[in-house]
Amino acid sequence: MESLDYLKTWMTEHATATELLKYLLWVVVIILGISFLRRLLKRRLPDISVRYKAQKGVEIIGYLFIILLTISYFTGNIQDFTLAIGLLTAGITITLQELVLSIAGSFYIFLVRVYKPGDRIEINGIKGDVIDVDSIYTTMMEIGEWVSSDNYSGRIVKLSNAFVFKGPIYNYSQDFPFVWDELTLPVRYGSDVELAKSIIVEIAKETLSEYVNQSIEKWQEVVNKYYIEDAVVAPTLAITMTDNWMQFNLRYIVDYKKRRNTKHILNEKIGKAFLASEEKVRLASATFEIVQIPPVQIES
Repeated sequence: MESLDYLKTWMTEHATATELLKYLLWVVVIILGISFLRRLLKRRLPDISVRYKAQKGVEIIGYLFIILLTISYFTGNIQDFTLAIGLLTAGITITLQELVLSIAGSFYIFLVRVYKPGDRIEINGIKGDVIDVDSIYTTMMEIGEWVSSDNYSGRIVKLSNAFVFKGPIYNYSQDFPFVWDELTLPVRYGSDVELAKSIIVEIAKETLSEYVNQSIEKWQEVVNKYYIEDAVVAPTLAITMTDNWMQFNLRYIVDYKKRRNTKHILNEKIGKAFLASEEKVRLASATFEIVQIPPVQIES
């Protein structure tokens, strides 16, 4: 009984601390409620897409409740309002700056649709496929690093959502899920240039026709949406004369997830066609020409 009386007296004498404890208790209750509902939805909803969106909706609503609770407590229920706001601001500035930016970043990502799960992005020097976006982190399956081209490295990367405010975000799949790529072929001088051109162009048209047809409509949507010039999506070929060979540069459009495999197919088909040309077209390699050999004197 004495303990209860002491607690009541302490709460009366320390009204500010009491209100802060009540506030923190409510925050904990809301966070536990969010966690419980997320687990419940995970068990009850079989569809992955619906489950993911429902869980994110519960999370956002929960944080909105916390914001409303914070506004309520810090505008009328705490006696020493100036002191409380000063302490809260100092705490946020020193300790929770990254956390607040991360939560703000999650709202920004969902509202502005900077990226979504399934997109391939590059942010803060890290490239990969987005597999989850929560209130604090963006989770990515990394591509590149020690693995060549656009293959998965096997590492899962968690990146703070605050980075959406700190630098550029490269999105490979938003609005236009295609990229331009290039294939460079060194052809030996003396080869049949017209035959080489026709081989490369015909194989490119045959191999890339599906991507070209799919990208035309998508690119038109991009042109209508943004202030951007129209571009050629069909394969184009340019020839550059170098000291050692004629350099054939094929520029083409391809699905952003099939860049590596498409380049392999083009190399294989063009290589076989060059070999079948009965040496009319030959690939070049680095050569060296000795202009003059200095005289050598042998003394007996």
